[in-house]
Amino acid sequence: MEINKLSMISDFYEFLMCRGYFKSGKSMRYAYFDLFFRRVPDKGGFAVAAGLEQICEYIDNLHFESDDIDFLRERGIDDEDFLNYLSNFRFSGDIFAVPEGTVVFPNEPILTVRAPIIEAQLIETALLLIINHQSLIATKASRMSYAAGTKPVLEMGARRAHSPDAAVYGARAAYIGGSHATSCTLAVKKYNIPHVGTMAHSWVQMFDCEYEAFCAYLRQNPYNATLLVDTYDTLGSGIPAASEAIRDILLPRGITKAGVRLDSGDIEYLSKKSRAMLDMSGLRECTITVSNSLDEYKIKSLRASGAPIDSYGVGESLICAKSEPVFGGVYKLAAVEEGGVCVPKIKLSESVSKISVPGAKKVLRYYDTDGKALADEILLSDETVPYGAHTIFDPEATWKTKTLINYNVRELLVPIYINGERIYELPDISSIKSYCEKEKSSLWSEIRRLDSPHIYYVDLSERLWTLKRRMTGQRRSEFFI
Repeated sequence: MEINKLSMISDFYEFLMCRGYFKSGKSMRYAYFDLFFRRVPDKGGFAVAAGLEQICEYIDNLHFESDDIDFLRERGIDDEDFLNYLSNFRFSGDIFAVPEGTVVFPNEPILTVRAPIIEAQLIETALLLIINHQSLIATKASRMSYAAGTKPVLEMGARRAHSPDAAVYGARAAYIGGSHATSCTLAVKKYNIPHVGTMAHSWVQMFDCEYEAFCAYLRQNPYNATLLVDTYDTLGSGIPAASEAIRDILLPRGITKAGVRLDSGDIEYLSKKSRAMLDMSGLRECTITVSNSLDEYKIKSLRASGAPIDSYGVGESLICAKSEPVFGGVYKLAAVEEGGVCVPKIKLSESVSKISVPGAKKVLRYYDTDGKALADEILLSDETVPYGAHTIFDPEATWKTKTLINYNVRELLVPIYINGERIYELPDISSIKSYCEKEKSSLWSEIRRLDSPHIYYVDLSERLWTLKRRMTGQRRSEFFI
């Protein structure tokens, strides 16, 4: 679906609430909402924020057509004054967000909205679905790229994605998070992502033998071609036929770069045997790409075994985030304006983890002098940036603290829209990817590891902690985030 046709991508109760706000005279009352997530998927140590570009496209084009108004009227939202308001709807509020590719942590705002309540309410569903999907895939891609080390991860999952949109936006998010290329042609066209492609087993089956199939393919695609060698017998016929075809078709033309792909069987064993056979044939520059239901743990295992693999093709485990396909972002009211004063609001719950953090807020990240991230702190928006010695509490063990002395401070949320006007210039995808790599490199390896990562410190400022305690009546140890 085109991003500029998403005005109606809203839970129906949003329209019901907005009609209620309108009828009760609250439509122009300003509200503050925070978008955040409560837990990193796959028990990881951090997540990667993605999707801001699509949010900007959505907000820039947000309006309601006459057929949208007619539909709402037919569904019982028949207050003509409210429908007239929707007919002239344009977003007029403020949005602050972390740039795409930023590493983020549970319970800290990654996007905030300040807008008249109807505007802030109507955009909830779209903001969540865009951020939840792309941040999920970008986070999964970062895990796989970490597992692969210096070897490329290739996103090859379009046919397993949950929709055409999921394939395209998933490829975009995967590239931001760490993949090197995609097989999805539309994503390549739309976002200028590097493309990758080999061949299907059907190509090999259409010819009388593998050698004939490989020769025909190399004649038509001589540069950086990759031959699928497991259609019949990987070691018995696939590798020998590929080697012969490369020697006969490419080497006489002075082309030495080519590759083979393994898509089934014992990948560790077959990659080692294939490497030895290719080297014996004088094809030391021939690369080996592997696929077949790979995920970060299989990639990690293959690397640990010393398998001579040059790149990893990943499908459903990446494009669907198969192991845990929910990011879990939420959108909660944090404050309202009354007479020009910001009044904090809180959501209480039987589950302590679901008690929200009240007030209009900002997020700071502290770095040591080498550029490594030390901790994040959530403050009320009118608090000043602290300098000098500063103490951060461990979110998991409240008796542990971290005292910061020599540090640099960065405010994570940047202005995207002010009074409905977008002031943020969207970077190209290569810049976003480079920024994400820099962000990940700012984390200690203990936080990036796949298993039992170190818990990164995210604390509330003293003022915000006091406010939350006053509004909940709970002890500090019960609501650390």
